[in-house]
Amino acid sequence: MNTRSMGDLFPEPDPFDPALNLEETHIKEGYNDGYSDGLVTGREEGRLVGLKDGFEKGEELGFYRGCVDVWNSVIRVDPSHFSTRVQKSVKAMDSLLQTYPVMDPENEQIQDILNDLRLKFRAICGSIGVKLEYEGYPGGGGGDTKDFSF
Repeated sequence: MNTRSMGDLFPEPDPFDPALNLEETHIKEGYNDGYSDGLVTGREEGRLVGLKDGFEKGEELGFYRGCVDVWNSVIRVDPSHFSTRVQKSVKAMDSLLQTYPVMDPENEQIQDILNDLRLKFRAICGSIGVKLEYEGYPGGGGGDTKDFSF
C-alpha cells in the first residue's frame, strides 16, 4: 500500500526562497517600472518630435505657397513677364502644393512631393534670376550673399 503524507502533496514553502530569488525579483520589478516609465516618456517625446517636425514642414510649405501666390499674381498682371516654361513650372508647383497630404502624415509620398517642391522652387528661382532661399530647410540658407530671404 502506497501511502502519502500531506507534506508530500502540499510541500511547505522554503523559507529561504525569497532570499534566493531576491535578484530575480528586483530585476523583474525594475523592468516593469522602466517599461511603465518608458511608455509615458516615449509618448511625450514622440509628441514633441512630431510637433516640431510638423511645424517645420508646415513652415516650409507655407513659404512655398507664398512664393507661388506671388508668382501667380505677377502672371495674372503681366503674363509676358515670365516665360511659358516658368509659368508651367509655377502651375506644377501649385499643383504639388495642393496634392500634399497635410492631413495624412503617414502617407508614403510626402517626402517625394516635398523633394519635388524643392526642385521646382530652385528651378523657378534660377529661371527668373532671383535668389530666394528657404532658411528653415536644413542645408538651405545660411549663405552670405542673398538677394531675398524670408
